[in-house]
Amino acid sequence: MKKTLLLTPGPTPVPEDVLEAMARPMIHHRHEPFRAVVEKVKEDLKYLFQTKNDVLILGSTGTGAMEGAVANLLCRGDKAIVVQAGKFGERWTEICEAYGVQAIPIDVEWGKAVDPEQVRAALDEDPDVKAVYLQASETSTGVRHPVREIAEIVAARENTVIVVDAITALGVFDLQTDAWKLDVVVTGSQKALMLPPGLAFACLSEKAWGLVGKSDLPKYYFDFAKEKKNLAKNQTAYTSSVSLIVGLQASLARIKEEGLENLFARTDKLARATRAGVKALGLELLSPESPSDACTAIKIPDGIDGAKIPSLIRDKYGVAIAGGQAHLKGKIVRISHMGYVNAYDILSGLAALEFVLRDLGYSLETGASVQAALEVLVS
Repeated sequence: MKKTLLLTPGPTPVPEDVLEAMARPMIHHRHEPFRAVVEKVKEDLKYLFQTKNDVLILGSTGTGAMEGAVANLLCRGDKAIVVQAGKFGERWTEICEAYGVQAIPIDVEWGKAVDPEQVRAALDEDPDVKAVYLQASETSTGVRHPVREIAEIVAARENTVIVVDAITALGVFDLQTDAWKLDVVVTGSQKALMLPPGLAFACLSEKAWGLVGKSDLPKYYFDFAKEKKNLAKNQTAYTSSVSLIVGLQASLARIKEEGLENLFARTDKLARATRAGVKALGLELLSPESPSDACTAIKIPDGIDGAKIPSLIRDKYGVAIAGGQAHLKGKIVRISHMGYVNAYDILSGLAALEFVLRDLGYSLETGASVQAALEVLVS
């Protein structure tokens, strides 16, 4: 019998009660029963985002919310600072360029976090910059960026907003939208929200909504003003992803029941256990200084064909993890510990990693990773 454990940094496992909710009979997206679902989801999203503002619900992956966060805020020829520290930092640049926005990159070595002073210097050099785009958690490298510190720098500039890709951050570690003065926060359903892919979310501050009213970039489906107007009536602008939003109600209920503080503490412990297990095998982290609690990026030791690991560990040992992207392909693997993941999943994932490394000729002490992880988990 084959059983697969999903430890990829998206999609992540979906809880059974959420699956059951999504399997309920279809309801119409303009009728009262569904409006009641949206009304409840609206309030629970505010809890998750730690905001008083409404959170827009979009039928797309997180990239749709990222694109909307460019198309709705800026004008042709505007300048935007983009933190490029991984594959998804590069995505911000690509979206800006697609809309005729001048992207000013801050290039950061993959595996490193951006220094807030780099952002300050870039803003001082070009005060006409309208937005700063960055990731809270760079999924491709397992890095956490200092969002709070950067937000303090941006908040002092009246005509500049900070836009945060929190796709693998929201529901993983503390990210206080209002208290930290984050102007735009976007996320997606298939990460810590414990849903299949297909929903994206965007929360805007009053400062950001001020830019929306001035934007001249083309937009139709990802029209934030239109979505805001419809959300006030407890519906989305176009046909809603009904089953996913019903599932969202169940997943948000789970999050509220656990509580954000407990959720963050649990995820932190799983992340620390994973990192301890990896180190016990003599492996190195890609980001030892600024690791994200969303996923752990592990360097493949010399002499081991890292490109074989994701398929081998899945097909032979039933554990799905992710490889590296771009120039890190074959050089790292990534193990997720966000969302519907528990201690037993992490222990199983580490054991499978030991199996596959041994198969590929790596010398290790059997059980070392599991023992090291256990010491963290029982502390």
